[in-house]
Amino acid sequence: MAARIEGAYESARRAFASPTLALLHKQRAPLVVTLLGALFTADRAAVPVADAHTEVGEALAGLRSAGFDDLPDASARDLCRQWVAESWLVRQVADDGTEEYRLTAHAVEALEVAWRAGGPRTRVTRSRLRTLLDAVEHLAQEVDPDVSARRDRIEAEVARLTAELEHLDAGGAAPTVAEDQYVEEAENVLFLVRELPADFARVAESIKGLQREVVAGLRQDERPTGEVLAAYLERAEHLLEATAEGRAFAGAMRLLADAERLDALAAELDLLLRHPYADALDPVQRAELRGITRRIETGLDAVLTQQRRTSHIITTQVRHHDPLRDRQVDDLLREVVSALAAWVPSSRRGQDVTALRRLPRIDAGRLRETTWVPARSAPPADIDVWDDDAGADASLAGARAWGGPHYARLLAHATEHAAATHGGPGGAPADELDVAAVFESAPGDLRRPVDLLGYLELALGGPGTDAPGLPAESTHLGRLAGVEPEDAVDATELSVVTATRPDGTTRRFAFGRTTLRLTPPEGDR
Repeated sequence: MAARIEGAYESARRAFASPTLALLHKQRAPLVVTLLGALFTADRAAVPVADAHTEVGEALAGLRSAGFDDLPDASARDLCRQWVAESWLVRQVADDGTEEYRLTAHAVEALEVAWRAGGPRTRVTRSRLRTLLDAVEHLAQEVDPDVSARRDRIEAEVARLTAELEHLDAGGAAPTVAEDQYVEEAENVLFLVRELPADFARVAESIKGLQREVVAGLRQDERPTGEVLAAYLERAEHLLEATAEGRAFAGAMRLLADAERLDALAAELDLLLRHPYADALDPVQRAELRGITRRIETGLDAVLTQQRRTSHIITTQVRHHDPLRDRQVDDLLREVVSALAAWVPSSRRGQDVTALRRLPRIDAGRLRETTWVPARSAPPADIDVWDDDAGADASLAGARAWGGPHYARLLAHATEHAAATHGGPGGAPADELDVAAVFESAPGDLRRPVDLLGYLELALGGPGTDAPGLPAESTHLGRLAGVEPEDAVDATELSVVTATRPDGTTRRFAFGRTTLRLTPPEGDR
């Protein structure tokens, strides 16, 4: 009996020494709970430091103007610093470089205890017992190794669901719930959800504590640098498995990482809120139900952010770890502490201290040297010359030779060809020209495959009429040539020409006989 009482008393003392109960036991606990509850909400897990100081100051001013005289004289900044020192707030640097406050797990638990004590009494007797029974039944089924018993349970469940399905197929009505049961079940859900913020905060704080432990152990580690790098980098990659809270969170992550499950949860909550019985809940409860999915996502994001930050800090510390330098700094600090311990008892207040007149000479020993290696200063090897690059013409003229048709030159040659073949010098050009004949009579640089396409475009109504050197009033080929495209091609006769590329290779092309009209008809003149 005495031993049990002593153990219970020690447990109670440890509980009341925790920051959670210390906050609730303070003289100004109502003020702290009110300010923290107003500053941090389910949608606002972190508050910038400057905003927090401003809002706390405005809240204190509002309370003073309302007639409350039992408020502290300290400023909002001092109050926030005090809350950080008492482990109710944590001050950290966000990813964008701004400083922000977050509630600790102890503060979240204290706010939840205060809310339960001052809020309405929840009616969760039936639903809470059912939650307990379901949890015990599920755990017993998971740990039971009896295969036959598991088969019997599955068959019984299948039979029950089959009977329910047959009832619905026969036109039976779906089961309904009473309004009291709806409200009771909803309050039980809210009761369970209110535990989540403290759980998420506890996991994040366990990772933060592990970070301090790892960094402190790294500074005291005297193993070779290679072993230290391997061990601590491995530890940084598996932070969640290093603590009991982290392992539990990893299991929850496997459950909540499925996006379809979260979408289904949001759809089910929407169904609950659209039910007529939802009007029996007060607006605060409906808002909490609506924000369950967001609260879960916010908690997950906070833990994962802390994990990434801790991994980055540990990795940075390991990469810049210098055991020799750390040991030298530790030895120097110990010498300073020893010298102070020896000097302080024999000194008096206001005693002069002899200043250091000159710095002592450092005993550098043998400096590390690196010899110059000529091979490391050699220029890089020449770039390989590929076979297809040899003799390539990279000039502007060479690039233009492989370019598109020169429409102005094509029309000029067509005009010269018409004058030479029909009218002679100074003679009138013919109304219609054979594209194949015009192309075959062209010089070598105008007998490329693209030039043949250019003549065909001019004959059939293509973009060549917009080329420089053509009449400004010519807006399309039909107007220039005075014919429709179907009138310019005679599919019964076949023309064959030989085109020459700029590299000297040739290609033969066959196409229906096509005519080019250089002068418009009488009606268009």
